[in-house]
Amino acid sequence: MHVSGPIGFILNPIAGMGGRLGLGGTDGEAYKIALSRGAQPWSPRRAEDFLLEAKRIGISALFLSCAYPMGSTLLDRHGFSHKVVYMPASPYTSREDTIRAAKAMERRGVKLIVFVGGDGTARDVVEAVDMRVPILGIPAGVKMFSSVFSITPRAAARVLKEFLLGGSRLVEAEILDIDEEMYRRGVLNVRLFGYALVPTYGDLIQASKSPSSLLEEEVEGIAKWLYENREPDALYIFGPGSTVKKVAEYFGLKKGLITVAAMLDEEKYDALSDKDLGMLVNRALRERRRVYLVLSPIGSQGFLLGRGNLQLSPEVLRKIGRKGVIVVSTRRKLRRLRRLLVDTGDPSVDRMFSGYIRVVTGYGEETVISISSH
Repeated sequence: MHVSGPIGFILNPIAGMGGRLGLGGTDGEAYKIALSRGAQPWSPRRAEDFLLEAKRIGISALFLSCAYPMGSTLLDRHGFSHKVVYMPASPYTSREDTIRAAKAMERRGVKLIVFVGGDGTARDVVEAVDMRVPILGIPAGVKMFSSVFSITPRAAARVLKEFLLGGSRLVEAEILDIDEEMYRRGVLNVRLFGYALVPTYGDLIQASKSPSSLLEEEVEGIAKWLYENREPDALYIFGPGSTVKKVAEYFGLKKGLITVAAMLDEEKYDALSDKDLGMLVNRALRERRRVYLVLSPIGSQGFLLGRGNLQLSPEVLRKIGRKGVIVVSTRRKLRRLRRLLVDTGDPSVDRMFSGYIRVVTGYGEETVISISSH
């Protein structure tokens, strides 16, 4: 069975802009702060990755689109047939633009809405169409806890192709989101906002994030093992998340839940941006020091890079290298994961991290798990 009918395409142009700066999102004042600090658009790059893959695998469909800056120019650039059905009043778009665009597409009989954004964008699209129209998210936000997103933009193109050919199946997926202001203060309260119909194929759609339940004894063992086996002259970088936060505290470094922090000799840093990290890593390498990056995967999803830690840019990750990454996790979290995932936005860096990696799961305890970039 082939699906006949148009496909909606909505780009949230501000999604993910605060990621490299460690802002935890672009809601409210965070968007203005991101602009004032020179943040660069992220979601158009993710949309282009999707469209390039869609062109490569031969997707042919009529898209219903939105005028600049919400996606039509990218469809033009890559030669996709489309019809503009919504025009935002200003280049500074808001959630109302996403809602109106989705409603306009539903009125015109759209069969699926593909959107580029994060959890907030997913909420807006579902507010407009509920479960009457299936949706598919291209991950471009800072936080993506909902299970409506493909694991990479390229994976979204493959899911769309199967949907058009009738090879996918529709499932109910959770729409999750958080209070960004509380998140920036270190309080993670994930709320369920509703459900959406999502096409799924193979393992190309991510799972919802599960709440973290730290097992103090295991985390204590992980932290103690890393601290006792540390290299005193090395630069240590600590990623976001509750497990790594506990490890950093064992090193004597107090950090935020969502921030990336670092320690070099007695110098301590927190809330580092991609540029801050680049300068620190360059300094350490000039001084012939080793650089270690401590990370923990997101529960149930398994993302190690590309979700919630966009401060770790491909440029920084390339300099640190795969051998510099220390993965930590409780055994309970790891048992729920079949593999870890990376989605840095740079396919060459994703491939660099693919393969098998050791994970510290307790004091002197390790296990091996694979990393996939799809």
